[in-house]
Amino acid sequence: EMEPLTYGNSVVGGTQYFSKDIKIVINNTSGDDLSPVTGDEIMSQLKGVIAPFTTPFKESGDIDLNLVPTQVDWLIANGVHGLAAGGSTGEGHALSRDEYRALMAKTADAIAGRVPLVAGIIANSTAEVAARGDLVKDLGVAALQVTPPSYLFRPDDDAMVQHFRDIHAACGVPILIYNVVPWCYLAPDLLLRIMDEVPGVMGVKQSAGDMKLFADLIRRAKPENLIFSAVDALLFSSYQLGAPGAIAAILTAAPGPSVRLWDAVAAGDLETARDLHERLMPVWDAIGVDNMPSLCKYAQSLQGLNTGLARKPTSPARDDQKAQVRAALAGLGLIDGA
Repeated sequence: EMEPLTYGNSVVGGTQYFSKDIKIVINNTSGDDLSPVTGDEIMSQLKGVIAPFTTPFKESGDIDLNLVPTQVDWLIANGVHGLAAGGSTGEGHALSRDEYRALMAKTADAIAGRVPLVAGIIANSTAEVAARGDLVKDLGVAALQVTPPSYLFRPDDDAMVQHFRDIHAACGVPILIYNVVPWCYLAPDLLLRIMDEVPGVMGVKQSAGDMKLFADLIRRAKPENLIFSAVDALLFSSYQLGAPGAIAAILTAAPGPSVRLWDAVAAGDLETARDLHERLMPVWDAIGVDNMPSLCKYAQSLQGLNTGLARKPTSPARDDQKAQVRAALAGLGLIDGA
């Protein structure tokens, strides 16, 4: 059983939010005299396997919030070190503000301080991102995972810096940039500039399969910059390059082996790590396509979790795709291969 995150003798909780450039004291229900906790200390809890869990939807299209606690418990029981909600795996782009708030509140309540929570935000305007950040700042989230504008038009570099500066000024929650949008992809130079000029931007979740970009970012970032990997097929290499952890869909589809991969690299057991890497690769081959949320949920369902459906218009898993997922999970020993 995992212990709740604690600072001093007090369990993390309450309604505080955190920023790199301010000091706060977490709600203290124990009566102990606690020293202030900085945003850096809160963010230091973000490491290892941070699973971006799926959002369960009903056939009607409504969120099934009753399924959230069981998924939270399942992922934590598999050893993950943190959870992310409302990102791309969680279909955050398809959530209204009210749904977003309800999902985050239910998730924070289910976590109950056991691991950090990252709140994903996918929106196209500075005002909308800031409004969603403001909606969750009372939930004790460790960070916002903010995707750059995903519509057709790309802001120039100065406007992009100001975008993140305005978001942090509006809600005061630390930010991880989710660098994933192909036509709004941020180069290492710009990411490093944003982290230098906007104190509230504390790191990057680096996606896409270009390990040269990832390696450049890891090498050039300052020690306090957190560069998480979202390169699902190359987490082994990402950890070896110095990534403090990963936030990637494969961690939700196969959490147990993903945690063991992290542990093996940390322990210097590269033989075990390579074996796990090679057996996890087929999972990403099976789920890393356009209807990934459906396939990730199918992988979870094969492991005994009721995950609900993906929200339309995301297509459901086809029979051939299901067969590929089953074979990949069997190769990891997660289900019977018969």
